[in-house]
Amino acid sequence: MVGMRELLRTAAELAATYLDEAATRPVARPVTLADMVAALGPTLPDDGTDPAQVLTDLARDADRGLVLTNGGRYFGFVEGGVLPAALAADWLTSTWDQNPGFFALSPAAAAAEEISRTWLCDLLGLPATCSAGFTTGAQLANFAGLAAARHHVLGEAGWDVEQRGLFGAPPVTVVVGRERHATIDRALRFLGIGRDQIVEVDTDSQGRMLPNLLELTDGPTIVCTQAGNVNTGAFDPIGEVCDLASEKNAWVHVDGAFGLWAAASPSLRHLVAGVEKADSFATDGHKWLNVPYDCGIVLCARPEAHRAAMRLSADYLVRDGERHGSDWTPESSRRARGFAVYAALRSLGRRGVAELVDRSCAQARRVAAALPPQCEVLNDVVLNQVLVRVGDDDEQTRAVAAAIQRGGATWFGTTTWRGKAAIRISVSDHATGDTEIDVLIGAVREAVAA
Repeated sequence: MVGMRELLRTAAELAATYLDEAATRPVARPVTLADMVAALGPTLPDDGTDPAQVLTDLARDADRGLVLTNGGRYFGFVEGGVLPAALAADWLTSTWDQNPGFFALSPAAAAAEEISRTWLCDLLGLPATCSAGFTTGAQLANFAGLAAARHHVLGEAGWDVEQRGLFGAPPVTVVVGRERHATIDRALRFLGIGRDQIVEVDTDSQGRMLPNLLELTDGPTIVCTQAGNVNTGAFDPIGEVCDLASEKNAWVHVDGAFGLWAAASPSLRHLVAGVEKADSFATDGHKWLNVPYDCGIVLCARPEAHRAAMRLSADYLVRDGERHGSDWTPESSRRARGFAVYAALRSLGRRGVAELVDRSCAQARRVAAALPPQCEVLNDVVLNQVLVRVGDDDEQTRAVAAAIQRGGATWFGTTTWRGKAAIRISVSDHATGDTEIDVLIGAVREAVAA
């Protein structure tokens, strides 16, 4: 049996080899679940295996099923790569094995989250007093923000939802754009708010909510806006929506899984004009901030509502100190995600975050301009999303995407936009440079020609 230091050295060597090969390995390979189960071994051994052997076997046997999302050539779902400082900090996080649920469990983790909170508020132009919770992703960040919203709007109507539940409560109306992300509806479902309580507002050709169609009632109301449409990258007119919502005392939530990071760029900040007027915000660290999975962030301009909706208390829990992570997320025990966020923000600095966002958007514009004439770009490329259709043919569009996926040099997926198939290209990895964009453009040209 090897010692711990040697085991960690083995892990580091295996990880370094994977990263060294990132420039040449396929982004993805055709493989089935049955293939991978067979490769990894479905039978639990009777006797234990040496840890170093387990690692070596795992690296070998999992290899075919690994998708290279952090090597600069992945343009599928909005998947950020992994910054070196964030990766190394995440290794330390696993080694330290800290639980930020309560201050007593890890004062260091609490401090990293608190510092990251202040930096994020500053970087994204949000009120400095916003509370922050570090979740698994934007799904739970949306959930937490909307839970705070539910608490507040029902409280304004004289109903304590934490004490009395939803049975008999005044109905809550949730106003959403037609092109909202699916995680909004799912979060509302978790919160006991059904489809009948959702009012859908029509959108323009880019998926932006049309504020002139926004009709708000006097009852408990939540308005969900979007910073960065998942297909087009377009932004709802958040500031205008906030002004309209304030007239009816409605809560405004911003789903900014990746688009909220536009606020960090002086050249793109106009896209989120007025975002500071909103009440709650959801974004991802594992997208444009390029920290390892998993990391979502909820921020709330009404900390009292946020804490009331999330707070955990029990007689045996020590509540000394000024920050308890369980006050701000649906989780109690969880990973100390704040360390990787802290490391990413400190390693990049204010200008580095802006440059990462600006570079990705410039690369998206370059892709849109360099595609062959058979490709039609369906969206205004205002951010990092390029929506493409090959000819006027669903089958051909999907065939081009499938051919590129099989080739392995790069990867992107398809979507349906306004009833038609389209290719969706997302640029959000710090490792994506001119060479990787050239590979993408070349792969599209070759597939279209074929």
